[in-house]
Amino acid sequence: MPQAKSELKGRRATPETMRASVSFPAGVYGELERIAAAKKVSLAWVVRDAAERYVVEHGGRSRERSQT
Repeated sequence: MPQAKSELKGRRATPETMRASVSFPAGVYGELERIAAAKKVSLAWVVRDAAERYVVEHGGRSRERSQT
């Protein structure tokens, strides 16, 4: 099981926070960048939001988060 990092770019991670490395096809990555810019959020935020929605859609549970 992967271990949570205690520090993520200057922010403290909670014990529930896990880091993942994900590769995307170039076109998908470009669209994620475009969406992030349009929403004025980070690409990571867009990916987390999409992943949480996917989990909920497939019967899982996701905790609510703020849009930061």
